[in-house]
Amino acid sequence: MSANKKTVYVNAKIFTSDDHNLYADAMAVENGIITWVGKETEMPADYSEKIDLEGKRVLPGFVDAHMHPIMLADYSKKISALPPNVNSLADLAARIREVREQQAADQWIEGWGYDEGKLAEKRSPNRYDLDEGCSDAPVSIIRTCGHIRCVNSKALELAGITKDTPDPQGGKIDRDENGEPTGVLRENARNLVTPYMPDLTFDQTIDQLLDLGNLLSSQGVTSISDMGLLDSNDPYVYYTKAVEKGFKQKVSIYYMWDNFMGDDSFKITKEQFNKDQQIHSAGLKIIGDGSVSGRTAWMNEPYLGTTDDYGISVCSDEVMETAIAFCKENRCQLSMHAMGGQTIDRIVDRAYIEEKWTDDDTPYLRLEHVTEPSDQAIAKTVEKGFGFATQPIFLYCEIESYLTNLGPERTKTTYPVKKMLDAGVLLCFSTDAPATSWAVPSDPFPCIKAAVTRKAYDGTDCGQDQKVDIETAIKLYTKSGAKVSGLQGVGELKPGYHADFIVLSDDILAVSPEEIDKVNVEKTYISGEMIYERN
Repeated sequence: MSANKKTVYVNAKIFTSDDHNLYADAMAVENGIITWVGKETEMPADYSEKIDLEGKRVLPGFVDAHMHPIMLADYSKKISALPPNVNSLADLAARIREVREQQAADQWIEGWGYDEGKLAEKRSPNRYDLDEGCSDAPVSIIRTCGHIRCVNSKALELAGITKDTPDPQGGKIDRDENGEPTGVLRENARNLVTPYMPDLTFDQTIDQLLDLGNLLSSQGVTSISDMGLLDSNDPYVYYTKAVEKGFKQKVSIYYMWDNFMGDDSFKITKEQFNKDQQIHSAGLKIIGDGSVSGRTAWMNEPYLGTTDDYGISVCSDEVMETAIAFCKENRCQLSMHAMGGQTIDRIVDRAYIEEKWTDDDTPYLRLEHVTEPSDQAIAKTVEKGFGFATQPIFLYCEIESYLTNLGPERTKTTYPVKKMLDAGVLLCFSTDAPATSWAVPSDPFPCIKAAVTRKAYDGTDCGQDQKVDIETAIKLYTKSGAKVSGLQGVGELKPGYHADFIVLSDDILAVSPEEIDKVNVEKTYISGEMIYERN
């Protein structure tokens, strides 16, 4: 179907995410832009095509405001250490062995997604566990959070990591009682092996992005934020080439400042900052701490079972100050990964003394994850208009680690969505895929279910006072995601906005909250073009 004719969509249950016109049953689209939304009895008469949506629920396309698409696309081709593929360390070793049998000894074996809480042994793998799978080729398995890497003995040897190797700034090498590395590399220590690991070719990356775009379309995700790569490649180049080959999603890109600080040649051009195009550069990303599930987030109180383990502060003053200076000079956003309360307070207090440096209504600071914000941080955030991007899916799928590291009562106070919304915080939902230990990490529906039920996948209560209703959850996954990310003309179905919308198999506003993750996307439209239709 051409997106250029004037088309009306009728017989629909439209939820617009537009507070001034929240529900409708018809919509008009011309040249990919919505021109009218309202009651079918009042729709314009001058149309060239009418499409009956058969009484189905229609939503704005989902906006995933925090994910790592290029990493997700790459990980999808590697060993998945998630259930049901891997339920124990023996399973993991077996999967590694299978891969080794298919390739040469000088090739790396890579995987992702393990969560010790879901392994039968209830512990992280170490070098010796991975050696059971393969000892003559290097092996690297990334933890689900993305902040911890486990490698085998061969990989440690290649990278020259020994008992004499010091911990890098903002990182930790786990060691046994004799001081020998166990193979577990936390935060910045995980980067000690990356120079020895293979890079994909440019064309391979583009092909993987195209495959991912198709997956996102099937999940109803029409706009995304790429929150940074672990290397110094330019994601803008990848995405613009992928668009030439048919990639459809709108993307805002953030550059991981650790990869570019001190490089005088690094710049983001005026053209890249143009938000009117499908792909635009939004700003910089810095890493403030780690993950709660990996016990590396820099928390207000010690982790359960300790008196002095508060996690790790990853970001140096130099990284933070130079990032702020770049963003002020270029009038672009600064994003900071901030899970623990000490990290949240640190960046909020620092940014609070600045005047807003972005030109439009995009927040000049956005915080990622925001596990335990203090009342003071929330108040300052509201006053300054900072944005928060959080992930209800973390509690839903990583509950074992949270209970182990924080205990049940403290876990219930994390990610206080209702509290933040009631205070007036600009808050959105996202998946952080692939840093999500779920079968299909980019799927929005388990995330929405988690927010509405405030329960984990196994039924564990995660704090009922912080759940939200389904309408609010949808807004946080559409309109609010666009606002936090500075994505223009998306996230709502209203005149002047892109006709990015999805048609669902079931009415997500009417199904039981426990059934939300069973809803499927029937059709996905981007700028009026149907880009996905379910079989």
